[in-house]
Amino acid sequence: MKRCLVVAHQTIDSPELLDAIRERYSAGPTTFHLLVPRYYGSGMTWNEGVVRHNAEEALNRALLRLAALGFPATGETGEPTRFGSGDNPVVAVEEVLRRDGEDAYDHIIISTLPAKVSHWLRMDAPARIRRVTTIPVTEVVSTVPVPAHA
Repeated sequence: MKRCLVVAHQTIDSPELLDAIRERYSAGPTTFHLLVPRYYGSGMTWNEGVVRHNAEEALNRALLRLAALGFPATGETGEPTRFGSGDNPVVAVEEVLRRDGEDAYDHIIISTLPAKVSHWLRMDAPARIRRVTTIPVTEVVSTVPVPAHA
């Protein structure tokens, strides 16, 4: 069975991401591992406990949704490590691949907000992830507004 790493936070509930997951699953039985980097928002202040809670809540909501649709999935939030604060999707992916090994995944999906508002696209996260791995990477852009805490 194939295994796909899905990287998302604010867009974790987007129909575009769900369509990408359906498409990947329709190509053959696939399990999904959701990676939800923490989201600190655009303000100057934040509460670590709230940030961690929001990431965990987004992950749990997505896992329940995928299970209800029949897609096998596991997941984790991006945790602070010696390499970063847990909010950088590139560092979070590198950590997962370092821990699990590149051969643990057949594909990576990264889901972002539209270019005008996406911090991940401004930091060129999809291209940077492609540079740190040989695993194929699909970029999914959500076209629906998603609440900042979700």
